[in-house]
Amino acid sequence: MAAADALNPLRGIMFKVSSVVIFVMMQTCIKSAGSDIPAGQITFYRSAFAIVPIVAYLAFEGELRGAFRTDSPFGHLKRGFLGILSMGFGFYGLVHLPMPDAIAIGYSTPLLAVVFAAIFLKETVRVYRWTAVLIGMIGVVIISWPKLTMFEQGGMESEQAIGAVSVIISAVLAGFAMIQTRQLVRTEKTATIVLFFSLSGAVFSLVSLPFGWVELSTSEKLFLIGAGFCGGVGQVLLTEGYRNADVSTVAPFEYTSILLGIGIAYVLFGDVPTVSMLIGTAITVSAGIFIIYREHQLGLERKAARKASPPGAGT
Repeated sequence: MAAADALNPLRGIMFKVSSVVIFVMMQTCIKSAGSDIPAGQITFYRSAFAIVPIVAYLAFEGELRGAFRTDSPFGHLKRGFLGILSMGFGFYGLVHLPMPDAIAIGYSTPLLAVVFAAIFLKETVRVYRWTAVLIGMIGVVIISWPKLTMFEQGGMESEQAIGAVSVIISAVLAGFAMIQTRQLVRTEKTATIVLFFSLSGAVFSLVSLPFGWVELSTSEKLFLIGAGFCGGVGQVLLTEGYRNADVSTVAPFEYTSILLGIGIAYVLFGDVPTVSMLIGTAITVSAGIFIIYREHQLGLERKAARKASPPGAGT
């Protein structure tokens, strides 16, 4: 077991990039299903069918039985509620925006998580990271502003404006969900968090059923089922990525999704990235990578300080 858990950075990067590809495939499936499907119905398929590969993976790893044991059921419900709300707003934005724009605006989530960690978890955030957050949010504004000015134009343009607002709301909720996840990992296993999120997400999505789900065609069902499977497989690959390498090693590869998203959106949906979207994305990605780098440096400093401390220091 120790050998299996040994860090292998190249293997971790391969799993991370694979997860990015699968998650972009998930987004492509959702966008291909069409813009007339209620967000709650999409999140149900995404959550329910993700359970299949997740359960298969946990069974293969011998972790399935233990994954159902939890010391924080309310914490998982809170995480699931925030996560499914974020997912719903995000999917609404995805189907009403060009896919690269939706992906790029979503990059504000880790920036907001830094802010929320400082406010709610009382984490120390110094001037370097505050500056990076500010610069990154400027990038998000550059991406979003052309869409937000479309409110008064009506038709498809106003739908894109609402879509941009939806993705921003999704990013805020995802930031809160990340904070809740940080609290859960103190006592809960990764397998438990992953499993309970899909389970709670499917249940919470059913609440939207009385508000008008639509009759789906065969192709729409297949796209949404495919999105669910992709979501589950992507989560498995992501877990393996973080198991094989440090977060600071694999996290920057999240930003490869924008390149893949631009290519797929152009080929399948005819979406051409705008200059403002490319500039804003470059700024936001740079800020995100700097924050990851800064977290890595701080981690090295803390590790060095622990090694330098004599036994029993601070007790």
